[in-house]
Amino acid sequence: MTVLKLSGQDRLVSLDVFRGLTMFLLVAEAASVYSSLLDANPEGTFLHSFFLQFTHHPWHGLRFWDLIQPFFMFIVGVAMPFSLNKRMAVAGDRAKVTRHILKRCLLLFLFGTGLHCVYAGKLVFELWNVLTQLSFTILITYFLLDRSWKIQLGVSIALIALTEILYRLYNPEAAFEHGANFGNYIDQILMGQINSGGWVAINIIPTAAHTIWGAICGNLLLSSKTEKEKIKLLVIAGLTVLVLGYGLDLAGITPIVKRISTSAFTFASGGWAILALAVSYWLVDVKKMNSWVFPFVIVGMNSIFIYLFAEILGHRWLYGFIDIFSSGILSPIGLNESSIAVITAFLTLGAMWYLCYFLYKKKIFFKI
Repeated sequence: MTVLKLSGQDRLVSLDVFRGLTMFLLVAEAASVYSSLLDANPEGTFLHSFFLQFTHHPWHGLRFWDLIQPFFMFIVGVAMPFSLNKRMAVAGDRAKVTRHILKRCLLLFLFGTGLHCVYAGKLVFELWNVLTQLSFTILITYFLLDRSWKIQLGVSIALIALTEILYRLYNPEAAFEHGANFGNYIDQILMGQINSGGWVAINIIPTAAHTIWGAICGNLLLSSKTEKEKIKLLVIAGLTVLVLGYGLDLAGITPIVKRISTSAFTFASGGWAILALAVSYWLVDVKKMNSWVFPFVIVGMNSIFIYLFAEILGHRWLYGFIDIFSSGILSPIGLNESSIAVITAFLTLGAMWYLCYFLYKKKIFFKI
């Protein structure tokens, strides 16, 4: 990992905001903000139902938190055309850029598998982390960047269709049931185990569509079309795949299941991602309503770093360290455990945000 100084080049601010908001939400989860708020509100209350949206759906259905990983992978795709143009302008050699992409994907794969070792507290080989999946989706998207949007779209649809076919051929009677699906079968071959939460490694195949669609949108934003035309195309595309995803589910053809990235889920979540980009682009880059974006942009500028920091230290050491002081001060004055947990979570979130701010002020940005 190298440390780069911030360049003075123009940025697509809406993409920075979208990335920053997504990363901020991920950091808040690592700081235990959502779990503490969920525990602090009894079941059956509005607030409990609201904060339940910040957890993954147990299987068939879609909650807000199920969109965060697709957003992350989609955002990477949007940034790729901009990044490629910038690197080609500096390096002037496609072979050098290709070597960089291969190195980046290898590092993401190692970071992703390494995180599972941290979670387990021992050496394990597990392929369920988002960074591991991203290493595949970036690679396939990179080799499609010079192709037309029609070829890119065709490949993405083919990947989704392939996944659908494999699941249905493997278990026609219960294609999408946990413990008996094609993804579980592949995991047994690759890792000798099934994930207890239902996550499967071959999610890398359908979710590659999110990164590819991001690249298509990135090329659209780089095009000479007017801002109005760009927003119109983004909204049409977003609504189309959104309706397709929910339509497959409501018609009883394919259920929306995030944990195995069914075709219905891939379309539905992809639609939300495209619409979120359209809103961000309209609000920030077109209407210039960006006075509020700074706290989120600085988080997005060190996205991989803060994600790794939050996953390795935020969940464990940092929260526990802050809890020593928050509990020690707040318990004697009569605050209950749930209230202290919420305060500790927000203090942990604040500490991780300040780390991003510190790096920003020092003009230090971690890139791979």
